[in-house]
Amino acid sequence: METHVTPPGHIPDAAVSTADDQAGYQLTTRQGWCHFTAEPPAPPTLLSTDEYERLEPFQRQLYDEDRLDHHARLRVVATSTVRHTVTCGRRLVLLNKHAISARRGLIVSGPAGTGKTIAITQLGRAHELLDQARHPNDPNRIPVVYITVPPAATARMVAAEFARFLGLPVRRSSNITDIIEAVVGVCTDTRTGLILVDKLHNISLTSRTEAEVADTLKYFSERIPATFVYAGIDIEHSNLLSGTRGQQIAGRFTLIPTTPFPYNAEWKGLVATLESTLLLHRHRPGTLTRLDRYLHDRTGGMIGALSHAIRGAAIDAILIGTEAITKDSLAAIPLDHSAQSLQPTSTKVRR
Repeated sequence: METHVTPPGHIPDAAVSTADDQAGYQLTTRQGWCHFTAEPPAPPTLLSTDEYERLEPFQRQLYDEDRLDHHARLRVVATSTVRHTVTCGRRLVLLNKHAISARRGLIVSGPAGTGKTIAITQLGRAHELLDQARHPNDPNRIPVVYITVPPAATARMVAAEFARFLGLPVRRSSNITDIIEAVVGVCTDTRTGLILVDKLHNISLTSRTEAEVADTLKYFSERIPATFVYAGIDIEHSNLLSGTRGQQIAGRFTLIPTTPFPYNAEWKGLVATLESTLLLHRHRPGTLTRLDRYLHDRTGGMIGALSHAIRGAAIDAILIGTEAITKDSLAAIPLDHSAQSLQPTSTKVRR
């Protein structure tokens, strides 16, 4: 099968007709994945107070928009979970390289907000960049495929997610066998070595339809010579690892648990790293590191909630004009229910 695929890192001009169009940047498309693995734009330079005050109104607006965009981006911090996932994943890719059957995989599992998606996508990014370095300027390689399992998924829906990432057409008349054969053919021809399946908790084995989804993923893993990595909420406590089907998964997949971070040196380092990325004119360095205990209590040790709180407070500081983050401004950022439910009673914000 002859294939023509988008060169890694290349985004077609038609897909980025406007700078604000993020529709093509979804990770579940090849185009979006290439955008994700490309080098992020350099952060804007923080002007001095005098330089900022001398800006014309329109120039100031553009400068502030650049800073808002900078703080809106999710800064990925190399946590111990991310490093462990990347190390284990790369080891499995090497071990599976010459395997003809029974390839081993990885499951990243834990509560919501503990960095599962970040961990597997950073593994995928590392694999993609390494493949590009080994095979520069080769447009006919797709090293990584990333999909999410839709809610109430059927086997055909999951197969269609693979096809969507690869840019393969899926028509109403296409049956699941046609879709699977097309996906397997393209992945084989383009040397796909890593397949990331997120939101695995959307699969259950309580019905025949859901069991067929698990069987379809297993069939893909048998047909495509790649390492499969799954991520989902509390997979080890679900029925996905029970029964005959579950035992097959448990026997081939290594489990990496993710948990809220304890208040320790790593947590303090995470806060300090995020604070170092701030581009605010009146923020005093060290303010957040002095609040690291409060931030841990407020977020329950959830890395996702920590990033959301700091980035949200930074955006508010620019929009309101305070240009600084304080304990009060952090408290004003509403967090997700999971993080708030983990807060000690004394730190919960009263509304």
